[in-house]
Amino acid sequence: MIKTDIIVIGGSAAGLTAAITARRHYPDKKITLIRKEKKVLIPCGIPYIFGTIGSPEKNLIPDSLLEKNNIELVLSEATDIDREKKIIHTKDGEFSYNKLILATGSKPAMPPIPGFELKGVYAVVKDVEYLESLQNHLENVKEIVVIGGGFIGMEFADEINKLGGKTVTIVEIAPHCLSLAYDEEFCIEMEEHVRERGIQILTSQKVERIAGNGKVEKVILSNGDEINAQVVILGIGAVAYNELAKKAKLRIGLTGGIEVDRTMKTSDDNIFCCGDCAEKISFFGGKLSPLKLASIASLEARIAGANLYGLFRENEGTIGVWSTSIGDLALATAGLTEEMANMLGYQIVISTVEGPNRHPGMMPGARLHKLKLIFERTTGVLLGGQVMGGESAGEISNIISACIISRMTANDISMFQVGTHPALTASPVVYPLITAAEIAIGKIKKIK
Repeated sequence: MIKTDIIVIGGSAAGLTAAITARRHYPDKKITLIRKEKKVLIPCGIPYIFGTIGSPEKNLIPDSLLEKNNIELVLSEATDIDREKKIIHTKDGEFSYNKLILATGSKPAMPPIPGFELKGVYAVVKDVEYLESLQNHLENVKEIVVIGGGFIGMEFADEINKLGGKTVTIVEIAPHCLSLAYDEEFCIEMEEHVRERGIQILTSQKVERIAGNGKVEKVILSNGDEINAQVVILGIGAVAYNELAKKAKLRIGLTGGIEVDRTMKTSDDNIFCCGDCAEKISFFGGKLSPLKLASIASLEARIAGANLYGLFRENEGTIGVWSTSIGDLALATAGLTEEMANMLGYQIVISTVEGPNRHPGMMPGARLHKLKLIFERTTGVLLGGQVMGGESAGEISNIISACIISRMTANDISMFQVGTHPALTASPVVYPLITAAEIAIGKIKKIK
């Protein structure tokens, strides 16, 4: 048996970050990371393997990060946890621990659709060999159907379309693609943009079954329509990988994630959990949240890794910060959309501004940006925001997220001291965040 102080199970965004955080906070501890994958993919980069990047081998998290931080890597599959004796059983041996972090991640959600077992049907599995198989299959086919119009589905469709000579169709059950993250006007804009790039989009359509003789030949919709397909990609989300925790009789939450408190501690005081396998609560009202993002996983990992030998950090809940970019159009969001806020019962004020991200607007790199902010009506506290435009949209959503977590009001935001430059930012006279906040203040005053 090998003795160690801290064991992390899982080596993706959560596991790696948790191990590095533990090293920073506990430099004298022996840290071991156990994972079954020989190579670890960058999760959010997976769609880009098929077009922009070109290969799974170019989308890997380097093991050198572990070496630099003096973290021992064990390539094996953890099979059981003896909580009483504090022993991890793997396929290749046993390891004792003092503190344990579970970062076992998630697996693709498999829909109750007949035919998903046919050859040519692929889920978004975080495995190099599996994705290489999909990449090789795509070389010899022309008709591809992507089931699911969320971030993964839209990005997969666009990247495959870049290969040329293919017919790519997205089938989405909701009225609009990306509707879980953006309000309708933003969804419509992206759908139009994607269609202009040659991709077919079918919304408000349910897949009845996938048909074929041993291999996929067509996708049949509930309205009877049929779509020819030689490859079908399932991009409909993920579920927590909780099998190891279940065997160890740790408490499992209502959404299937491993139950944790705000310090990321499980029902065992010596076991912490982070990433897609952990149960999540929303920043807004504390209800359960289904969100699974690498950015959330990394935050939770920084909490878990720091708290092992003394509580230092707490999780205030999942805000939800998303972004996507297809062609030259980027969408980003943080917090609640207008629809989400209304569903939760908030009384809101909305402020929308449009303008160039350079000044004057004729400067090189200038793009028209649209910014929509949602404020709580009585307090003026920022609840959420959405951005559409160029590549800077992603960083703008990060600023919005910082404002939300700090519970800033419209007045707080209107008092920002910003640095501006003609080649880099919007004008200080009409800086979007400040302008939107000022407009919201005016609306709140009128209501009062």
